[in-house]
Amino acid sequence: MIRVLLVEQTRLVRGAFAALLSREDDIEVVAEADGDGDALSRALVYRPDVAVIGVDSREGEEIAVRGELRARLPECRMLLMMASTTPERLRRMLDLHAAGVISTNAPPDRLVHGVRKLVRGQRFVDPEFALAALDAGANPLTPREVEVLRLTADGTPTREIAERLCLSAATVRNHLSAITRKTGGRNRIDAIRIATESGWV
Repeated sequence: MIRVLLVEQTRLVRGAFAALLSREDDIEVVAEADGDGDALSRALVYRPDVAVIGVDSREGEEIAVRGELRARLPECRMLLMMASTTPERLRRMLDLHAAGVISTNAPPDRLVHGVRKLVRGQRFVDPEFALAALDAGANPLTPREVEVLRLTADGTPTREIAERLCLSAATVRNHLSAITRKTGGRNRIDAIRIATESGWV
C-alpha cells in the first residue's frame, strides 16, 4: 500500500484530491495538512511514501518545509502540484530535490500515475510542463544579469543594486544594457516583461 500525505491549503481542493487517490486499491491517504506549518509534524508521525504538496499558496513556507522534510524523512518522495510554471521555476522546484511536478489542471489519472512512478524510484514531470520547458528558448542571461534584472524589477535603484552586488554603478548600467539587448526589449521595462514571460527570472 502506497502511503500518501496530502498538503493543500484549500480544503475543497484537498478533499477532491484525497477522494481521487483513495479510490485506488494500492493508495492510502494517511494524513492531510493545510500547509500552515503542520505538514512536517504530520509527515514525521505518519511517515508517508509520497508527499503530494500544493505550492501555489504559501510557497515560501512550503519550500522551507520541503527542505526540512527531505532532511528528516529522506525516504518520503515529494510530488509538487502547481497551476502553472515557467522553465526557470520548474528547474528551481526540481533543484529542491522534488521527485515530481504536476499541474493541478492535469487529468485525474495523471496524479495517480505520478504517485506510482515516484514510489518506483522514478521522477515525474507533467507532460504539459515538460513541453513548455522544451518550447521555451534557452536563457540568454548570465547569472549576474539575472540578479541585476531581479533587483531592477523590484524597483531597486541602480546605486543600491551596485552596493548589494559589490559592483560599480557603471557596471550595473552595462549589465542592464546587455540585458535589454539580449532580450530584444525596447527598454528596461520591456526587458523585464520579456524575461519574466520567458521564465528567465
